[in-house]
Amino acid sequence: MRLLLDTHFVLAGVNQEMSTRYPDFDRLLDSGVAESFVSVVSLWEIAIKARLGKLVPRLPVEQIPDYLHTAHFQIITITVPHVIAVAKPEPPTRDPFDRLLLAQCQFETMQLVTVDRALAGHPLAFRP
Repeated sequence: MRLLLDTHFVLAGVNQEMSTRYPDFDRLLDSGVAESFVSVVSLWEIAIKARLGKLVPRLPVEQIPDYLHTAHFQIITITVPHVIAVAKPEPPTRDPFDRLLLAQCQFETMQLVTVDRALAGHPLAFRP
């Protein structure tokens, strides 16, 4: 199983809240059954929101990629096919970050780990 964490879950990991907020999902990650990925899309969203003062991650934004590597998350970049792909079926959300994450999931054969209600029934979504 290949799982792409949405920004909410990336922040839960960075803020060391995964085991308390999502213990079952944390055990799944630790079990080795799933390959876990983080997109540059989420890092971009975190950087934007941190600069705007909308969130304050536990770590400085510049240190988050190193933390993710240490925590054994694979970081995927944004490629041209990701940008031009349209997730099928088209998601009900207008959030450009969610749309790009879903397109990456479709192109890379992954599921998006999310608690976003707007994505609850989407076939590319994985709700822990």
